[in-house]
Amino acid sequence: MLAQLIPMLVLIAAYLLGSISGGVVLGRLRGIDIREQGSGHAGGANALRTQGYGFALGVLAIDVGKGVLATGLGRFFGSPDGPFDVATLGYGCAFAAMLGHVWPIWHGFRGGKGAATLIGALLVMWPWVLPGMLAVWTIALLSSGYAGLATVIAGFSLPLFAWWVDAGLPRWIFVTAAALFLLYTHRDNLMRIRAGGEARMERARVLHRIWRGRR
Repeated sequence: MLAQLIPMLVLIAAYLLGSISGGVVLGRLRGIDIREQGSGHAGGANALRTQGYGFALGVLAIDVGKGVLATGLGRFFGSPDGPFDVATLGYGCAFAAMLGHVWPIWHGFRGGKGAATLIGALLVMWPWVLPGMLAVWTIALLSSGYAGLATVIAGFSLPLFAWWVDAGLPRWIFVTAAALFLLYTHRDNLMRIRAGGEARMERARVLHRIWRGRR
């Protein structure tokens, strides 16, 4: 009975850790609610647009850090084998932390979009994939100028990387679920892009300008 209870408690703890929103916590220290500004989300992108680089770096550090801690809990309490082995519980806690980030119980279930917490989880469970994911994100941003679109594309690169290296089932399930989750949390961004209402970072469209210059 205890062997079954512990994983459940660890998953709940991972969700509670994920519910600590860096944007909301640091915003309160500054006397603001970041969710009332910009896009209305508590993640790093909105923090950067509305509060500047220093504030955004603090938000990013908290949101990545909680992903590391939550996923580390799963690895620590995972059994050597069985249904809650290290990989399964580790990835389960990673996804629980992402859920907490988007729907934080401490902050009225209004949080961010989950990308920074995913990065923290990957630092623990699959660190070597991060340079490839970051490269995909950078290329997408420099081509389109849309940070949200770049994040979704980078998320969907993860299942491709997992397929390429023939990753195990827990890893493949997690990265596929994470990619779909990022698609869901960025659905408003994609709809605005389609409607022509999404803010574009024109200065970031370096590859687009290079391509146009060669035509």
